Amino acid sequence: MRLTAFTDYTLRTLIYLAGQRDRLVTIAEIAERHGMSKHHLTKVVYELGLTGVIRTVRGRHGGVELARPAEEIRIGEVVRASEPDFHVADCFDARRATCVYAGRCCVQGMLGQAVGAYLTALDAVTLADLTCPPDAGAGAIAAGGATPATPAATAGLVPA
Repeated sequence: MRLTAFTDYTLRTLIYLAGQRDRLVTIAEIAERHGMSKHHLTKVVYELGLTGVIRTVRGRHGGVELARPAEEIRIGEVVRASEPDFHVADCFDARRATCVYAGRCCVQGMLGQAVGAYLTALDAVTLADLTCPPDAGAGAIAAGGATPATPAATAGLVPA
């Protein structure tokens, strides 16, 4: 399963906002920091605002910030809101289902269970779990990503 660029931008935006709790952040700042398209990021911020995950403030001194504490934002919630669908095979989409085994195949059920398990695993992780501690520095990111705030929350997500 592969997440869309939209979801990637969404998660990176939220992680950045989680580290900037004391101030409003502009779209231009996020775009520049992450090398993202400002136009695409504007769409991401708009959608996040509709879901209530972020708060947007218009005007000269406006910007965006998290609407809730990072500990209350579940990654499963974010991914469900930002992904257009979870069709991991053509048979999940009635418009594209051309399989000769349609209606008598167990693959769709098995893949559906896998997607369900994937989303359940994401529901166990909060935005706070994905945010590097302020003192982690670039070394933590270069070494393979954010250091989870609570390792137990992400246990079992990556095969050993």
